[in-house]
Amino acid sequence: MSRTSWKKGSFLAIGALALIASKTTLASDNADEIAERIGSGNPVAGKVKSKSELCQGCHGEHGNSAAAEYPKLAGQYAEYISKQFRNFRSGERRHQVMNAMATTVDDADLSDIAAYFAGNNKMKGDGTGDSEIARRLFVKGDMKRNIMACISCHGEGGKGAFFGGETFPVIGGQHKFYLREQLLNWKTGMRTNSPGGVMNVIAKSLSEDEIEALSNYLAGQ
Repeated sequence: MSRTSWKKGSFLAIGALALIASKTTLASDNADEIAERIGSGNPVAGKVKSKSELCQGCHGEHGNSAAAEYPKLAGQYAEYISKQFRNFRSGERRHQVMNAMATTVDDADLSDIAAYFAGNNKMKGDGTGDSEIARRLFVKGDMKRNIMACISCHGEGGKGAFFGGETFPVIGGQHKFYLREQLLNWKTGMRTNSPGGVMNVIAKSLSEDEIEALSNYLAGQ
């Protein structure tokens, strides 16, 4: 299904979800952006499924997890959520809990659950964590060391993007602990599932101090 063919249905689903779940954080995000994020899944059904499948237990009712070891999913692109889940299912990405959980949810339910979390407002930081080192790497990178500017893929403020057939996740506002852990996993090769291995190349060139600074900076966005 094309990204435009489901757009009308997505708007209807967004409206229905806002009506039956007025306490969610969905309403204030731009409707066009939400429609692009949620994909072809049904966010109304996804709200129910995300609770019954225990997703909300770790990731929070609206995807803003309280515990730093569980990533926020609020406003994350549904395509990205689904890809990571399938990677856990196949073993391409490893996590003791998620590898087991991924075997219990089929693709139809996954599409709806991902749409629900994607339909909430994007995760947001508290505005802290700014530093010259992190800001320079985020905006300019360091091509002498094969470090692409984070903004070139993840967009302004790290709020994610979709272009060139690829979905680049929201990282601005994510938990610092989780961001640091993933960058270290990319650096050591424990995680290898980015397109073309680009994150492994970048992370290998980052020092641990730079990873700390970037994680702190991105968490504040």
